[in-house]
Amino acid sequence: MTRAISPQRAILIAAACEFIAPFFIGSAVAKTIGENIVHLPAYDPKTLNLSVAFLVAALVGAILWNLTTWLFGLPSSSTHALIGGMVGAVLVAYGPDKILWGGFLYVVASLVVSPLIGLILGMLFLKMVLRTFRDATPRVNYYFSRMQIPSSAALALSHGSNGIQKSIGLIALSLVVLGVSTGFHSPLWVIASCCAATSLGTATGGWRIIRTMGSRIYRLRSVHAFCAQTSSAIVILGAAFAGGPVSTTHVVSSSIMGVGAGQRISAVRWGMARNMILAWLITIPASALMSGLSFHLIQKILFYVQRG
Repeated sequence: MTRAISPQRAILIAAACEFIAPFFIGSAVAKTIGENIVHLPAYDPKTLNLSVAFLVAALVGAILWNLTTWLFGLPSSSTHALIGGMVGAVLVAYGPDKILWGGFLYVVASLVVSPLIGLILGMLFLKMVLRTFRDATPRVNYYFSRMQIPSSAALALSHGSNGIQKSIGLIALSLVVLGVSTGFHSPLWVIASCCAATSLGTATGGWRIIRTMGSRIYRLRSVHAFCAQTSSAIVILGAAFAGGPVSTTHVVSSSIMGVGAGQRISAVRWGMARNMILAWLITIPASALMSGLSFHLIQKILFYVQRG
């Protein structure tokens, strides 16, 4: 939205960086998703239908909520939706004893704390940059436009290192539950397919969210975008190395709010921010409800298929 580069080039750079990131930056987040949130029974042909219904319901609940927020252009959290989908499905399928509450609370803490850090870091980083370049000529704007390219690439890499890992973790968990793998690990084909799917999604379906992030929270200029992108990348990459599955959407949104508040608090469109925060708060329970209802529906479908 700052016209530093063409939208097509920006999306291609983002998609490419997202694709390569999981191959180079550990799998700590994938392990958190696959091993530390729910504890599912080992593969058993007698309970295979239950396991299949759980896995499909968890994904359906997350996808339905993501599509709902996408239609309204609200940058909600796919991470929240996935966690909510898993928790809702496991509660209905197995009961609360199968939730690893320590890991679940760690994930919730990561999701809550990371936007706050993004907001504070964005505000402080902008103030530092403005102070450093306070005597610069208007030509400095060209410099910040150019610097947006590496900062955007860093942000895309951070998303690939954290966001894509969640899908990898869930698929790796599915392979264990379905008896395909004897232990939790992430095969190369799983990593490659998740990278490809995310990159394709970025390249084809992100414009509603891009408009919201680029102009409806705060009217970004080059210096603001550079500060928000850099701050977000630092927070998300740090969380990836710590195994904390954070929401890229939340962190970037809060960083933009922080940058805007660092310039002038009244310039931030707090009404849009309020709507986004509301969407964030209801995402986990909403996706959990959708996945729970989906589980019952899927079980009925499997029952009638077997009888037929």
